[in-house]
Amino acid sequence: MKKLSSSDSSTQNPSILPIKSGAEIIVATLIEQGVETMFGYPGGVALPLFDKLYDAPINFIIPRHEQGGCHMADGFARASGKTGVILTTSGPGACNLVTGLATAMMDSVPMVALTAQVRTDLIGNDAFQEADTTGITRPVTKHNMIIKDIKDLQRSIREAFYIASTGRPGPVLIDIPVDIEVAKYPLQPLEEISLPGYKPQEKGHHRQIKMAAEMINKSERPVLYAGGGVITDNASEELREFAKKANLPVTMTLLGLGCFDQREPHSLDMLGMHGTAYANFAVQECDLMIAVGARFDDRVTGKLKTFAPNAKFIHIDIDPSSISKNINVNIPVVGSAKYTLGELTKEVEFKERKAWFDKIADWKKRYPLRYDAKSTNIKPQYVIEQICEATKSEAIIVTGVGQHQMWTAQFYKHIKPRHFITSGGLGTMGYGLPAAIGAQIAMPGATVIDIDGDSSFNMTMNELCTAVQYELPIKVCIINNGHMGMVRQWQQLFYGKRYSKSSLRNPEFAAVAQAFGAVGITVDKKSEVKSAIAKMLAEKRPCLVDFKVEREENVWPMVATGKSLHEMDGLDIFDSMA
Repeated sequence: MKKLSSSDSSTQNPSILPIKSGAEIIVATLIEQGVETMFGYPGGVALPLFDKLYDAPINFIIPRHEQGGCHMADGFARASGKTGVILTTSGPGACNLVTGLATAMMDSVPMVALTAQVRTDLIGNDAFQEADTTGITRPVTKHNMIIKDIKDLQRSIREAFYIASTGRPGPVLIDIPVDIEVAKYPLQPLEEISLPGYKPQEKGHHRQIKMAAEMINKSERPVLYAGGGVITDNASEELREFAKKANLPVTMTLLGLGCFDQREPHSLDMLGMHGTAYANFAVQECDLMIAVGARFDDRVTGKLKTFAPNAKFIHIDIDPSSISKNINVNIPVVGSAKYTLGELTKEVEFKERKAWFDKIADWKKRYPLRYDAKSTNIKPQYVIEQICEATKSEAIIVTGVGQHQMWTAQFYKHIKPRHFITSGGLGTMGYGLPAAIGAQIAMPGATVIDIDGDSSFNMTMNELCTAVQYELPIKVCIINNGHMGMVRQWQQLFYGKRYSKSSLRNPEFAAVAQAFGAVGITVDKKSEVKSAIAKMLAEKRPCLVDFKVEREENVWPMVATGKSLHEMDGLDIFDSMA
């Protein structure tokens, strides 16, 4: 969000301020906030606003479904670091945003949603396409509001952008009745925002930082645990400098991937349920864990009582409610990752810790990520490795949710922030394609690849029309195993191989892509994988490649629900592949 500054509004004569309609005020304020791209879908009570957008210098993207548009705004925000904006009509249009808003809320994505509403005198009367939008979306937004008086409109939009993009970011929704869109009011000058009840603490307390540095300097077996908050706060460079200065091994959450270069020897890659064995063993044997922008999610910790049992904890987070929520912390530091890491780097000392790094190196040697590379069938891990090699880890990778998501986290080496975009907290199937569209619009010169599962892709495949309409050269790689892969894996392991409703009959995805106007390629031989990827990357149009992979491949290692991080299944399978 554009930083608001004090104005001389108190000296201006209100009578000479330009009189505008509510719709004109909305458009002017969006432009004032730096909005150049937004997403949305028109409808009856939103038409006054869409009419004013007709001549506005805003690139407006129409999805095929409001949920898709919300995921596009989300992907746009994650790729660019800007606030995503979505606009819909009332009733079903607003209701269709719920999954997208919840996805953004769980993953701390800055977003402003504008929803049109029926006239204020009709609210509560079951009017056509009326829904209690603020009531429905309150649990899945950082803040929401309904405008009942036009004099509150411009201030509320400015506050929405401020709240969405500061502190721990998140989606903010403004519900705007149609009579507010057509009412008239003076356009107000820019003024400083003052929200007495909302004061994010950007600067961590110096005493706490100094105590944390002392604890780090004394530790023999530390682990730096980095989450999505590092990327959200644009603090990846500070994290890398801090890790180098203090000589720390670094493990990342799913949403933290890319904040530290995974090619570096100090990288432990991802930890948790489907994390690397060496990351999980290091966590279980460390004497100090430094958590930055992470929330100790259950998929990371496994059994809480036995998580890092020998460790003390330092937790750095902008959100005070996240600290000591799941893990009791020894030294909390409430503040931004960027500021706190910068200050912490000044205080820490380099310490060799040879025995610790030797032990980590041994775990890496004994338990690397493996799969049956000699198989004549197409292994999903092989496909992802080849995509990584062909793009040299430079592409923006977006995923849906499921097995393919975990294999992408494991086998694509993520080296840059904002280059891995996925739904973490909510685990939203169907996220991949629309989020990739948003990312491509945000970064038009980048190679954007949606690595998707067949079941996940099925949920929002209609958005391929959007990519074709706007001539976006996104790439879609479907890891097609004919199942809801992760559901099938759990049924195999925990439900006696009773595969209840987890197998689907898919369309021929390449033919569907061609019908939409995109390029479609089918790959059912291992020998065709590399050439298909090369052809895909050379395409200037949207291109889909349907990889018919091994149908019952599982994601390993795996920490089953209720087990400790060191109790990983699949390590014996790794040994058999050595």
